[in-house]
Amino acid sequence: MTTSFGNALDGSPATDGALTAPAAARNRDPILAVLRDVLPKAGTVLELASGTGEHAVHFAAALPHLVWQPSDPDEQARASIAAHAAAAGLANLLPPLELDASAPVWPLTRADAVISINMIHISPWHATQGLMAGATRLLAPGAPLYLYGPYRLHGQHTAPSNAAFDESLRARDPAWGVRDLDAVVALAAEHGFGLERAVAMPANNLSVVFRRKP
Repeated sequence: MTTSFGNALDGSPATDGALTAPAAARNRDPILAVLRDVLPKAGTVLELASGTGEHAVHFAAALPHLVWQPSDPDEQARASIAAHAAAAGLANLLPPLELDASAPVWPLTRADAVISINMIHISPWHATQGLMAGATRLLAPGAPLYLYGPYRLHGQHTAPSNAAFDESLRARDPAWGVRDLDAVVALAAEHGFGLERAVAMPANNLSVVFRRKP
């Protein structure tokens, strides 16, 4: 099983099992601004590596026309997602699924969009390979795949802080690390996705939007 991704790694627990991560509060609105322009008018959005669940609640509340399906491979993260969801009481926010992105079979067979926030640098490369393969199975032509996080551009870090972050990640696990966007785009192309845009975000991150090719 891959690690618990998203915002759960540095979350602090509350008595009800809900975790909080400061990064989620900082980046949720810039991410939402991109998602409003990218996601479909209706349908189900699968969020991989939902972490604390704070993003899921925020996005489901802001996008009531969409059904939000959070997921995470980690039991503690899923408990946090469920706790946040129970407090929010949103009809369009589904219970979290146990889903490991690297698994060859996922617990659902279709979605209208797939998003993953702060996952691919805090997981082995085979998790990104699994993400692309799974998104190919679930998404119809024209559907979006949205990724958010830090990236290297043409082999170079975009800021000294990203280089230091990459070093700290690799010290925790040599299989982790800030990925090169060219490698991610090439992998996506192998699985039938074309790069639509890469949007500069706060704190030297990128929103990377792919579309499933016909």
